[in-house]
Amino acid sequence: MDNTQKVIDAFKKSNEPLNASTIAKMTGIDKKEVDKIMEKLKKDGVIESPKRCYWTLK
Repeated sequence: MDNTQKVIDAFKKSNEPLNASTIAKMTGIDKKEVDKIMEKLKKDGVIESPKRCYWTLK
């Protein structure tokens, strides 16, 4: 499983919005890598922000 899928799975498992630090802890992926993945997911319209610095799947 690639890191992008791990980040998406972390969102699926959570019942509340997540930030990059929380996802990094959940997946074991470096926070800088999580930031890059989340930036791509934002551009692709996969995630949205219900509140500042926290994200959920659309």
